[in-house]
Amino acid sequence: MSLLESPSFETISSEIKSTTHPGGSYVLALTSLGNYYVSAASAPSNAIHLFDKSFLKCVQTLKGHQNATTALRTVRSIGGSERHTLLSAGKDGCVIAWDERSGAPAIQMTASGRSSTVLSCDASHDGLTVAAGTGLQKEDAFILYWDPRKPAIPLHIHGSTHSDDITAVHFLKNCPSPTSGQILLSASTDGLVSTSNSAEDDEDEAVLNVGSWGCSISQAGWIRNPSTNRVWAASDMETFSCWSNELDMLQNCDIRRPSVHSHGRTWVTDYLITCHNTKRSDSNLAVFVGSNEGDVALLSSSDVTDSSVPWAINSVWAKGHTGVVRSVLWDENHEILVTGGEDSKISTWRCPIPRQSSGFDEGAMDMDSAILKRERDDEMDISESEPVRMFLSMTSPRLLIMNYLTRKVKK
Repeated sequence: MSLLESPSFETISSEIKSTTHPGGSYVLALTSLGNYYVSAASAPSNAIHLFDKSFLKCVQTLKGHQNATTALRTVRSIGGSERHTLLSAGKDGCVIAWDERSGAPAIQMTASGRSSTVLSCDASHDGLTVAAGTGLQKEDAFILYWDPRKPAIPLHIHGSTHSDDITAVHFLKNCPSPTSGQILLSASTDGLVSTSNSAEDDEDEAVLNVGSWGCSISQAGWIRNPSTNRVWAASDMETFSCWSNELDMLQNCDIRRPSVHSHGRTWVTDYLITCHNTKRSDSNLAVFVGSNEGDVALLSSSDVTDSSVPWAINSVWAKGHTGVVRSVLWDENHEILVTGGEDSKISTWRCPIPRQSSGFDEGAMDMDSAILKRERDDEMDISESEPVRMFLSMTSPRLLIMNYLTRKVKK
């Protein structure tokens, strides 16, 4: 894996706004809900905080879970409601759909007497199924499925798909058919990524594909593409992988290995923060990485399935944090990057929109903009977040590849 500096590279050192998170805890999760950015923090804080997008002022606090909040995301609908809804999971074994207008839970789904910590959650595109992954309880970890209209007990429980903490669950969104929308991606610290049919009660029949990475998986998500869907995953060892729709591994690399030293600038990646689906990238994926000094960089590749293709570093957001950045939200609708760190700070940043050097059709971009906005609204969870119109799509990665190949031929 090699890393090249994008021709439109820019370092951004001035925040738009910043605030200190109430309670002084680590900012572990961020999502967008209407006019608010929403955060969840580390223990001892159990609360969920809503910040006004314009002034980054905390305007509302939800009580959160009885124990720590472990997952936070926004879904486009739930239980038949077509209203964007905040969904959270916690160590109290509950998944909660919140009504931020009243500040109270609208729907609370429980594990029917099971005391397992819930580590991850998601709702299907139509909002009629909610899935959650639990932590390991004795020798079992479960994927729980609910109909949110009947939240008292799960529809079905799958206990053999994974054998350790289930760190990620994601429904396939923007699907061409209702059947595709029932597919759930799950990942675990047991080293497995799996896809399942959420409508199937029999677990043996439900599992569609399984891929084994052989290391503890901390994050995973879909890479949605018009031609075929793929999967990305990140490990606790700061490695990145890409998988086919059938969960065959296509790439496996240490995201910390490549660095940039040019024009008096240096970038060295210390950890992977998260990945985000975007139509502005040739590969439909943006990879956010961080440094121990508190800076954030955006990496992209024209083909994340090919380890020989060099990556591009597109932007660096610097001097906003003084420690590890734990969460990133890419608010494409408002062209804002939101970051949260171990220093208890939440910051908002501008995201540059460089012009493509060639082949840019402004008319086509205008026509596509409404479609892109609808798709982004359907992808509002923070890991895909399911998170600014940038250079990612454009010709700069292709130019990097062409230049790279030209140099190889000349040699």
